[in-house]
Amino acid sequence: MTDSVPAASALPASSALRSSDRFVAYVHQLCASTQARAALRRGLGLPVQQCTHLHRYLVPWLRDHDDPHQGDVRRAHYAVASLIAARPRSARDTAPGRHTPGPWYERPNLGASLGQAVAQGVMKENSAESALHLMARQSSDAVHPYLPALTRQLVAGGIPVDWAVLLEDLAWFNRNRDRIATRWLESYFRTVTPTTDPADPTEETTR
Repeated sequence: MTDSVPAASALPASSALRSSDRFVAYVHQLCASTQARAALRRGLGLPVQQCTHLHRYLVPWLRDHDDPHQGDVRRAHYAVASLIAARPRSARDTAPGRHTPGPWYERPNLGASLGQAVAQGVMKENSAESALHLMARQSSDAVHPYLPALTRQLVAGGIPVDWAVLLEDLAWFNRNRDRIATRWLESYFRTVTPTTDPADPTEETTR
């Protein structure tokens, strides 16, 4: 017996949701099926051309919602679907978060998740910073294979990953790498560094 594939238009096309949010919700629906989840997981770190088992699940979405001929966009969707499917068992029941209306840039990106991981002792500071600086120098072809182990460590440690934000960042990474990498680094340091009070007299008294 074969798995039935949820219709790509099964989710309400709410104007309050970005296409990336609707895609993440669609993948969560797919992952309710053991067969679909296993198929999606087989695409971890691989280019689209090697993801033959994912096409039956993702091609309908790309046909209806995005440009299937844009290589970076396609790979970003395939990558994020695989990352969601590969979440540890303890995280599988976590539904995609509901985001209140607001600027896109205020939502947590990969840098913010890494900063939270350091703050909570899930990752070592030097490991998180090294990962960010390494990715900042790479093309998306080098970033994609690095993400499965990194995101698994985050999710296994209870650190949330905003998959929709990651999807859009990956889709645009080759065209706006410096801007995206800078945003990741800024978010990381805002999250991992304790807030400093410029009026704090402690520093003056220790001089």
